[in-house]
Amino acid sequence: MLEKVAQVRLLVVGDVMLDRYWFGDVSRISPEAPVPVVKIERQEERLGGAANVARNAGSLGAVTALLSVVGDDDAGRTLGRLLEEGQIDAGLHVDADIDTIVKLRVIGRQQQLLRIDFETPPSHEILQAKLADFESRVNQCDVVILSDYGKGGLTHIAEMIRIARAADKPVLVDPKGDDWAKYAGATVITPNRGELKQVVGSWKDEAELAAKATKLRGDLGLEALLVTRSEEGMTLFADEVHHQPALAREVFDVSGAGDTVIATLAVMLAAGADWAEAIRVANIAAGIVVGKLGTAVVTRQELLAAL
Repeated sequence: MLEKVAQVRLLVVGDVMLDRYWFGDVSRISPEAPVPVVKIERQEERLGGAANVARNAGSLGAVTALLSVVGDDDAGRTLGRLLEEGQIDAGLHVDADIDTIVKLRVIGRQQQLLRIDFETPPSHEILQAKLADFESRVNQCDVVILSDYGKGGLTHIAEMIRIARAADKPVLVDPKGDDWAKYAGATVITPNRGELKQVVGSWKDEAELAAKATKLRGDLGLEALLVTRSEEGMTLFADEVHHQPALAREVFDVSGAGDTVIATLAVMLAAGADWAEAIRVANIAAGIVVGKLGTAVVTRQELLAAL
């Protein structure tokens, strides 16, 4: 099935961000305040948010396009360059009134000490132009991922789902917030355990979780609901329930793991896998990526070796 991945055409839409990492040495506490002093030794810039989803799909070998909004700034241009290097067909709409979202992480001795976020929501006119672009691109892809980070880039998500479903394209959504009515009609949504609890409330056992998942699927008209559950693995609620236990390995950094899961799931489904096989592979990919620092990807070679 991985051989078929090279034929898969994927469209990712959502909030992109630039992940900056400042790595340094910590050897003393500041005399000005009780905080560590980090002497920066090197810096790294990586694709974050929906751009990391696209990067994950591309690293598995899928033909990947990305649609998003950036500011007219250095961070936006850096995102464009990194996407080009990753051979991702990026349609980045430039909004001169915003700053490109940047997440700056300060790392000392392989531990994250601080994160600083820079962000402003995009303007309505730019989002309207992006929607028109989406309509023209949908017919050229096999599957759509809508990666919602709650930063304003998916204001028209309900309309995007309607357009994609009318074109008979599967739609996978990584949700945010507690208003999931806008995701109605999607093929599958992929919340983590905490995000699901925010919407349906907590559960005391597997039976109650299954009942709540089934009701949510019915309310939103979903084909499936995939819940990622940290140390409990992941569970897919569709016409049948499929569970994958967490793969026992050292967890180094979970940031971006959800991006890997939805990208792998989409690529496998588009390549012809059934739900059970698609989540098995997505679970293996997640097990690999949490062993890496920061937003990272799983390569096709790593996945083949693990399989």
